[in-house]
Amino acid sequence: MTKQNNNEPKRKNSSMVSNFEEMKEHGKVMEHVSTNEEVHKSGKTPDPEQHDKEEYHK
Repeated sequence: MTKQNNNEPKRKNSSMVSNFEEMKEHGKVMEHVSTNEEVHKSGKTPDPEQHDKEEYHK
């Protein structure tokens, strides 16, 4: 990702990008991320889910 410029406002909590250019760059990076199915096929173990769905919606 690009370095944050001091002229840009500070990112808000849970924000992955601070401007449209970073969003486009992040989208290009995410296109190349393997899905869990692809990771399984390669014989590896994918990252665990971050939240239990029931717990997440409380």
